[in-house]
Amino acid sequence: MPGPTPNVDGDDSPSDDSDDGVRIDMISGARMDGLTGMEKIRLILDGVRDGNIVILEEGLSPDEESKLIEVTMTEISPDDFTGIEIETYPKAEAGDQSFLDKLMGRKSTQKLTVIGPANQIETLHKDENLISTLVSRK
Repeated sequence: MPGPTPNVDGDDSPSDDSDDGVRIDMISGARMDGLTGMEKIRLILDGVRDGNIVILEEGLSPDEESKLIEVTMTEISPDDFTGIEIETYPKAEAGDQSFLDKLMGRKSTQKLTVIGPANQIETLHKDENLISTLVSRK
């Protein structure tokens, strides 16, 4: 890979490659709002390929999630990238949606999503209120 990758927050300083633990990138909905679907996917995959766990405050749309899986499948290689593990909380109930969303018939995409390298993250338990995950170092 050419040179260090910039941090998720857009800062051009190189990412810290310390082996002391697992890096978790928590990305706000506001950060993702200004990005196209492919920019979101690249941001996520670049972080995961670097061995980071990526947590999205608002998750991806169903189309973006499908595209993320599709792009991931094309990038898998046995020696370099084993793929991703992705877990998402269920969508908000209709009572949690804004009035405008209800009026326009839109479903809310606000949901927490956890994405990480398939060889480092294992989901132990998932229900509507909890995602319990075991994260290991490389």
